[in-house]
Parts: sequence; C-alpha cells; structure tokens
Amino acid sequence: MRSTVRVPATVANLGPGFDCLAVALDLANEFTVDTEAEPGVEVLGEGAGELPSDGTNVVFRTVTYVARELGGSLPPFRLTCRNAIPLQRGLGSSASAVVGGVVLAESLLGADVGPHRRLEMAVDLEGHPDNVAACMFGGLVVAYRSTDGWRAETLGPSPELQPTVVVPEAERLPTDEARRVLPREVPLLDAAFNLGRVALVVLALTARPDLLPEALQDRLHQGYRLPLVPATRALFQDLRESGLAVCLAGSGPSLLVFEQVGRRLWDLGPGWRVLRPGFDARGAHRLD
Repeated sequence: MRSTVRVPATVANLGPGFDCLAVALDLANEFTVDTEAEPGVEVLGEGAGELPSDGTNVVFRTVTYVARELGGSLPPFRLTCRNAIPLQRGLGSSASAVVGGVVLAESLLGADVGPHRRLEMAVDLEGHPDNVAACMFGGLVVAYRSTDGWRAETLGPSPELQPTVVVPEAERLPTDEARRVLPREVPLLDAAFNLGRVALVVLALTARPDLLPEALQDRLHQGYRLPLVPATRALFQDLRESGLAVCLAGSGPSLLVFEQVGRRLWDLGPGWRVLRPGFDARGAHRLD
C-alpha cells in the first residue's frame, strides 16, 4: 500500500486574531507512506539533514500516536517527507507534519474518524488550533473551542488579495521562544482594541481589502515578538509606513503582505526570500 497526503503551509494570527485566525497557502509538504518499501524515514527538501530521519520524526510519531488512540495495528512502512515549507519561519511547518500524520494514520488503518475528532487529535498534538484548522480545512479559518471541543469555520478570502510571504534568510524564531516573551496579562484597553480589529480583519480579508492596513493592527503579540528579529522588525516598519497591508506570519520571523492592484511589494534585494503562493482552498488531502 502506498498513500500520499498534501498538506499546506499556514499563517496564523493574521495581525489581531491571536490563536484564532489563520489562512492556508498554496505551498505544501507531501508525505508518503509505503508498506512495501524498506521501513525507515527519509526527509527531502526543506529540513533535509536537520529534521529527524528516525522514529522521532514528527510525522512518524503522529502516525503511531493516532494508531494507539484508535486501537489499530500499523504495518511496517517507509515514510518519505518532501518538504517545501520553510522551518521555524512562522509558516506552520509543524502543523503540516501533525495534520499529515493524522491523515496518513487513517489511511494506513482504513479508518475515517471525521473532521471533528481529526481536528481534536491534531490540536492535542500540535497545540495551535488556528494553524491546525487552516492546514486541515484550507481557506481562511476561525478556530474556537466549543463545549464539544475544538471547531473551525471556513471563509473564502477575497480574490482581490495576493498573499506574499517574505522570509528572512538569516533569522529564525522557534515558536516556544516567541511564546516566552508574551505577557501573562494585558491591559483591558489592549484586549478591547484587538477584539475590534479581529472583527474588522475578517471583514477586510473577505469583502473589504481596502481596510486591511488598519485591520491588521495588533496589541497582543507583534510588538513583543518583533524585537527578537531586528531585520524583520525594520522591514515591517518600512512596509507599514509605505501603506502596505502586512502582519507577522504566525510567531514570525516571516512577514505576510497582502498585495493588491496598485499596492505591490518592491524588490527587497538579497537576504529575503519572497514567495507568492496564492491561497489554498482544499486543505490537507490525499493524492492517491
């Protein structure tokens, strides 16, 4: 048996939507399991030589975890990871690995747990419901915790928007480090400010792109994280001052710019990788 899953990159938070908003991008990792090949783990592309190629690999661990949760028995298999999502750049590479592992486990076991339990298991493992939901379902998502567990609603981003990711070549920012600098409590005025901007950014991303430069403002996380990545902070300020709609991609250090007609990113020169992947509307799905 051979099965391949395609899992997209994601950008969480989208300015004010801390831990609840995310969007999927048409930039993806592909993970393949093959029960007829020699057992092992192979990593190609982004993270080759850096990510584990043994049983500690996140995709592999997720497959085995889901099998235990479902009470199933896995056959020996080879896992091949073809990665296009940059690591530690705020583009959801870990969410991609976990979601891919969940889907592959279901494929190997011949199971179908349904979207709600699939989301729950992935969030339990990865910890970020916004990234996980966007990776799983595609599009623009609002993730929330209900009385029945984690849920997500999907929206369609405006076709007028071109998502453009700016990746610094020399800066990385592990998520746990980016979390440590956040305050445990925030002023009521800052919380109220973000509540208003969350509502505004959903409107801006779906129907009123002209509002995005204002809607992407945030007081809960970007101001604490940007000082950790000085080059990115300087560029962020330049982009904001130019009138472009920009936010930190997840916890950073990449930036997400929403280009529109007449509002395009200029040539940044060496030191920056600029990607224009478009939005992903399908989310994680099997290719076989």
